[in-house]
Amino acid sequence: MSSIPKTMSGILIEETGGADVLKWKTDLPVPELKEGEILVRNEFIGVNFIDTYFRTGLYKSPLPLITGKEAGGVIIALHPSLSSSSSSSPLPLKEGDRVAYVADHAYAEITAVPARCAAPIPSELATDTAAASLLQGLTALTFVREAAGLARPQAAQDSKLGASEARPWVLVHAAAGGTGSMLVQMLAVHGARVIGTAGGEEKCAIARGNGAQWVVDSKKEDVVERVKEITGGKGVDVIFDGVGKATFDGDLDMIARKGTLAVFGNASGPVPPVDLLKLGAKNIKLMRPVLFAYIATKEERDAYTKELFELLVAGKVKVKIHEVYPLKEVARAHTDLEGRKTTGKLMLKI
Repeated sequence: MSSIPKTMSGILIEETGGADVLKWKTDLPVPELKEGEILVRNEFIGVNFIDTYFRTGLYKSPLPLITGKEAGGVIIALHPSLSSSSSSSPLPLKEGDRVAYVADHAYAEITAVPARCAAPIPSELATDTAAASLLQGLTALTFVREAAGLARPQAAQDSKLGASEARPWVLVHAAAGGTGSMLVQMLAVHGARVIGTAGGEEKCAIARGNGAQWVVDSKKEDVVERVKEITGGKGVDVIFDGVGKATFDGDLDMIARKGTLAVFGNASGPVPPVDLLKLGAKNIKLMRPVLFAYIATKEERDAYTKELFELLVAGKVKVKIHEVYPLKEVARAHTDLEGRKTTGKLMLKI
């Protein structure tokens, strides 16, 4: 094991609240490795809406807390249980390897990561691209496959699901945002008829560039009426809604009979309690999918990560990085994200 520092820089949350509770510290203890863990010196850290939920207390976690759910960097140490001589080692990892991971406590210079949560970065991918793609890319890929039930692209072609009459109508809210951009691209790869919503001409153009065949400007147009017009009155078969409270009632109106409504975020606030009888008129399937329940096993995580990296290397899915902020300026990143000032992925750099 190489020499490891005793302290490090990072962001600590000691009380929940606004962006001002994200405190820059330079004397945080470097985490001690537990069995099955690796120590990663982070280079790039992804910023996601889920980080704001832990910061505000919407999602509960013991305090003080180093939040953050994804990053990319270099392995600087492995627990002895992961040595090359150990038959229990789950991955062929070694010091000096570049890895990306989805795991807790990423807002720091160094993070202890369960080895099963780390993926070697292919030589064709830059570290920032891998780190920027992992959480939102895996979210989009698993949601398209598991929540929407769309088959792999080749399987869809083999079963002629690419025919226009069989291709599902799918709506993605906030289609110019980080997860929205990934969802639109994944859906386009899978052959869906994709409608995106976005606020303003610039964001609408980004949604089109991501692969949305139809884009509705939520600032100027009646989204529900426009979607009904686009689909010839049928409505959409699947809705991916990361906005939450502000869009939910409209979702119930414009979803098709036997449609699937997947609410996965709370950008406008959480959806209030739902009267289940509202779902009965059209036999709506209402879901609250969470990435981590789709990649709970090592086999699931490895398979989806491998597929995501293959899509990125092939250029079928791309990551647009909005801005890279110094880690100590994470409060500005949170403010920009919550203020809807961004398109694409926000990153932090050590």
